[in-house]
Amino acid sequence: MNNRAARGHRNPSFAKRISSHLAAALVVFCLLQIFIVAKMGGSLVLHLGIIIAIGGFAVAARGLERRWQMIEHAGLSQNGLALRFRRDLLQLWAASLIGALLWIPVAIIYHALFG
Repeated sequence: MNNRAARGHRNPSFAKRISSHLAAALVVFCLLQIFIVAKMGGSLVLHLGIIIAIGGFAVAARGLERRWQMIEHAGLSQNGLALRFRRDLLQLWAASLIGALLWIPVAIIYHALFG
């Protein structure tokens, strides 16, 4: 038994860890979108688009959270879980950052079309 286990400390489950990353990624996604649209002179339509994008992100995040709850009960090895976890984290943060940055071309096109 190692010292951490002897002291009552455990590593949080992968599902709990992914939930924490999902919450942080959602906050970053929201703040980046709001900042970018505000800097681009966002209209009401763009702000409504932010609401829809955040809702879509939340639905996808809940799906990923459920997936990890199921994966943990599948009996995979710790190495297999760790590999999948790192891959999902990379995809989550890439989607969060790139998804928010997609507002830049959307706002440029919107302003070119509608002034």
